[in-house]
Amino acid sequence: ALHERTQAWYEKQERVGYAQTSSMLTDWKKQEELEFLNEVSCVPLQQGLRHLQTAFTNFFAGRTKYPNFKKKHQGGSAEFTKSAFKFKDKQIYLAKCTEPLAIRWSRQIPESCEPSTVTVRLHPSGRWHISIRFDDPTIKPLPVTDKAIGIDLGISSLVITSDGDKVSNPKHFNKHYRRLRRASKNLSRKQKGSKNREKARIKVAKIHAQIT
Repeated sequence: ALHERTQAWYEKQERVGYAQTSSMLTDWKKQEELEFLNEVSCVPLQQGLRHLQTAFTNFFAGRTKYPNFKKKHQGGSAEFTKSAFKFKDKQIYLAKCTEPLAIRWSRQIPESCEPSTVTVRLHPSGRWHISIRFDDPTIKPLPVTDKAIGIDLGISSLVITSDGDKVSNPKHFNKHYRRLRRASKNLSRKQKGSKNREKARIKVAKIHAQIT
């Protein structure tokens, strides 16, 4: 979709929108070399087109740079809205999958809530992550206010606000930061395309995951 929109923009100065790429997707799924697109739910494919539309909207509004293809090692993600997954007995079943996802939950699942969106993401380190959005009807929105606050990301402190409040760095942050510097330096010394560089890249990605 990005290729088609880029070609139309640079060669013909034409803008291709979401509706057109959605129609293209239908045609692509009929092509023999792209039959694998039929193996997954159409929802994450359509969501990808919607996110691409948002990226182009921001570009044409001057808010961001022109959308680019992701690098091979950046991983990827798939977003499933409510029609494309089932939540049963605290397990997630994605569309066209017979088995539930093997999830190691990081926190307690809200009892009174139902998930509305599931995003499956491949981290650059090679690990899979899943984030779930729960809509809790018991939580009421805060009142609208005109007050604004500035937030600065620091080194000695994680966050410093314009009110003078400080949020300290998470436990072991400094230790991981030193490891990251050493691993990044080691990565820069490896020959591009070598197996050792790939191992070093994964190590850097894993440390990044521990920090974030």
